[in-house]
Amino acid sequence: MDLITDIHILEMRDLVQELTIKLYKRNPKELAKVPEMTVALRLTALLTVERPAEGFEELGGLDGVEALYLAFSETYQGDRVFAMMAGISGMLSESYNNQLEFFILDEIDQQKLYNSARNLEIVAWLMNTRKDLDGELLLLSNGIADDGTPNYSYERVLSKMIVIQDMMAKMVADSTNRTINQVVHGVASMTFFPI
Repeated sequence: MDLITDIHILEMRDLVQELTIKLYKRNPKELAKVPEMTVALRLTALLTVERPAEGFEELGGLDGVEALYLAFSETYQGDRVFAMMAGISGMLSESYNNQLEFFILDEIDQQKLYNSARNLEIVAWLMNTRKDLDGELLLLSNGIADDGTPNYSYERVLSKMIVIQDMMAKMVADSTNRTINQVVHGVASMTFFPI
């Protein structure tokens, strides 16, 4: 199980990087909100092994699930892509006990994995529906090109992340003979599950 977990963690880190780059390409105005910032510096902050214990200063000390609320707040004026990706990457890191490697005696909580998958579903929905005070989407993602071709690549990346988390939750639950508390949660809700 430890080898499988290590492989899934590496895949999730790759997907976080892919989604971050795609979002900054589609939303360059977000990166421009922070002077002299590059996508590479953003990725370094998001994917560092040791995240700041006090959270990210520019996000008011928030990280993980709490940063997701900030990313989708209509009044937030900062870099929404960074807030969202700090939320996603922090949440995913927490679901794996903030570890990059697992060993035989390490344990992982299937409920954290399951809850993070549900939170990713909420993120996907909010990206496509949450608008600012002027009626514009807070973050541009999926869309239709000028020639009418749909672009659902953002949704595909999030879907891969959801599948990985769900599969890990099921494998951990099966290997430890524990159950996952599945709850009915309206995706339209802005309430994220705790990790």
